[in-house]
Amino acid sequence: MKKFLFLWMLLLVFFSANAQNTLNGRVENEKGQPLIGANVVIENTFAGMPTDQNGKFRFDGLKPGNYELQVSYLGYQPVSSKITFPEKDLVTITMKPSAVLADEVIVSATRAGNKTPIAYSDVTKKSIEEQNMGQDIPYLLSMTPSLVTTSDAGTGIGYTGFRIRGTDANRINVTVNGIPVNDAESHGVYWVDLPDLASSLQNVQVQRGVGTSTNGAGAFGATINMQTNNLNKDAYAEVNSSAGSFNTFKNTVSAGTGLLNGKFSFDARLSKITSDGYIDRGWSDLKSYYVSGGYYTANSILKANIFSGVEKTYQAWYGIPSDILATNRRYNPAGEYTDSRGKVHYYNNETDNYWQDNYQLLYSHRFNEYLNLNAALHYTYGRGYYEEYKPDQSFSDYLMTPPASGGTQVQSTDLVRRKWLDNDFYGTTFSLNYDKAKNNWTLGGAWNQYDGRHFGKVIWAQYYGENPINHQWYYSTGLKTDYNVYGKLNHQFSSKLNAYIDMQYRHISYKIDGNDDNLRNLTQNHYFDFFNPKIGLYFTPNDRNKMYVSFAEAHREPNRDNYKDANPNGPLPTSETLNDYEAGYNFRSTDFAFGVNLYFMDYVNQLILTGEINDVGSAIMTNSPDSYRAGIELTAGWKIGKTLRWDANATFSRNKIKNFTEYVDDWDNWGQQVSNYLGNTDIAFSPDVVAGSKLSWKPADAFSVNLSAHYVGKQYIDNTSSGQRKLNAYFFSNLKADFHIPTNLFKELTLSVMVNNIFNAMYESNAWVYSYYENGVRKKMDGYYPQAGINYLAGIRARF
Repeated sequence: MKKFLFLWMLLLVFFSANAQNTLNGRVENEKGQPLIGANVVIENTFAGMPTDQNGKFRFDGLKPGNYELQVSYLGYQPVSSKITFPEKDLVTITMKPSAVLADEVIVSATRAGNKTPIAYSDVTKKSIEEQNMGQDIPYLLSMTPSLVTTSDAGTGIGYTGFRIRGTDANRINVTVNGIPVNDAESHGVYWVDLPDLASSLQNVQVQRGVGTSTNGAGAFGATINMQTNNLNKDAYAEVNSSAGSFNTFKNTVSAGTGLLNGKFSFDARLSKITSDGYIDRGWSDLKSYYVSGGYYTANSILKANIFSGVEKTYQAWYGIPSDILATNRRYNPAGEYTDSRGKVHYYNNETDNYWQDNYQLLYSHRFNEYLNLNAALHYTYGRGYYEEYKPDQSFSDYLMTPPASGGTQVQSTDLVRRKWLDNDFYGTTFSLNYDKAKNNWTLGGAWNQYDGRHFGKVIWAQYYGENPINHQWYYSTGLKTDYNVYGKLNHQFSSKLNAYIDMQYRHISYKIDGNDDNLRNLTQNHYFDFFNPKIGLYFTPNDRNKMYVSFAEAHREPNRDNYKDANPNGPLPTSETLNDYEAGYNFRSTDFAFGVNLYFMDYVNQLILTGEINDVGSAIMTNSPDSYRAGIELTAGWKIGKTLRWDANATFSRNKIKNFTEYVDDWDNWGQQVSNYLGNTDIAFSPDVVAGSKLSWKPADAFSVNLSAHYVGKQYIDNTSSGQRKLNAYFFSNLKADFHIPTNLFKELTLSVMVNNIFNAMYESNAWVYSYYENGVRKKMDGYYPQAGINYLAGIRARF
């Protein structure tokens, strides 16, 4: 660590010493007044900075030549200015007020700005479009630091997931236009319920660590902040179609009216994605639409968004037992049963089915150039089920009357059941934003309520008797109210030093009533009050060098499963606390960029799996008093020449549970053994090394090629650090080529070819394991999730 810090200081001295050939400029409005915080970027370089208190900017170390400055500022028309360097005089950029308020204001309260002292990555619309050929959003974000993706079906379509810094998805906050997406009870986000939302996104910001205050559950290690499409002032129509391996097809049609009468705009999208999946029967059938209408004036936006998804996927969530991975990597046990003759069958409707409708009403108003208000109403309606064939089930477990056969009662039967979730989620969000001179502050918050119904029905049985059709055997509800209020202040002490403070209060009320699928009574009430403070300093000695330090505290309440599976004879799970310490440095010049972020995430009472079970044999999560994640994130970019660019990132970390004790089921004595005290162990699914690389070559305006590579170090699949229960390290690469065809028929016509996993790496990205003792020998059941070998996608994009 000392050597690294010494090298860091040498780099800082070196880069500062090479600051020469300076370009000076100023950004002002039509009245000649300085615009503070305007974003100035030199096109096709890594150089960019905000203007200072006098509206001035300065770029050091420029080589003589022609450059294009891109200048943007909220409420003003973007400016593109070409210059020839060196310039003898101060470059002056004059900006005109925009005829309509820009959509960026909608997410300004929950986004990290260019002087916010946290680690974050911005993913642009262009980057999303380049990768969007049918795979889910986690795969489109895979080049951001510390992110690891996985797919149940092995192709990135259907059920997909990701981790950031090893943090699982139900600890990651996700919003769309500042509105919560996380399921309020499970805290997770099911991307399969939002098929092809990527085709309607303007940009995404990924915040690592606690991040800034936001709305909704799960802001406990990372944040995904998505914004839907901005106003497109010109009418358009677009068709995107792609096809590839495993009978994968994606078809998207979108259109927009442009700005009508200078005030109105309407956009729509319709998508369908289908794939057989790499895993046997791991198919997906996904449909979605997006409709948006907006009313724009110079000082206001009123916008309504409706987006909906319907998914039907064959279950692939059981994984493949490790003992057959070598012989059949595509095996899927879902729906498997054996008939009376000993013949194996697969139930053809072992599927997951879900519909989700999202409604958003967004309003933004600018009172003056310093003060604006955002407010939103939202409603999400979700409903669906997964269907299973279950052999040899006891009638008593389903509260069914055993039928008589030959004078005796039949005690068990094969049956088909559906487990349903029907829920409503609604609420409001707001933020008041003030930006003038040395102060930028935000007052925001939200009120949200979730009302969920969980129930199960038996839709068929081999021996049904006089039991009613669609017999319901359990029913429970969850009612969760969540509200928060936060205040953020960024104060500029000088042109080089900023202080950031962010305080949030959050209240949760959660009530569960009814019975679980195993007939346990779940009735319980829980209340939480959390205070989440964040503070930091941001230092910019010059346009090339930026440094920051920050501290943030976050709290997370247990989710429904934590309560549902808790042992009624033991302590209930309690809330978790995270103290997050971060420090970073970034260097940017025209041809090179480098960044380093150090983090220490100290957990108190983190919920983990220890092997303990409840009274009916289900695994429970228990609070671990002390655990942590510590690491270093490195990012770099190099413009090697006019046509070649290289971007890379790497994370090196340690992720530990202190004083871990493991429990293992004892089948011989019908209990559990405290296997042993293992001391400090690795947190499951937390690789020590995660790295990504992307080489971009654009020899001509009409042709480009990208080669990306990903490396993920070994991961343990439980918290014991046992080499018998791990995922091996893996490395894979993807290749993509785009060819833009000049034509008078279309505004844009692009052909794309993507080759995923070009070296045909055989690897698994996720797994589960269950350990037990039988006849005094430790054994295990497990499931691994293999990812597809080399596979192909080809697509065409036509824009009218």
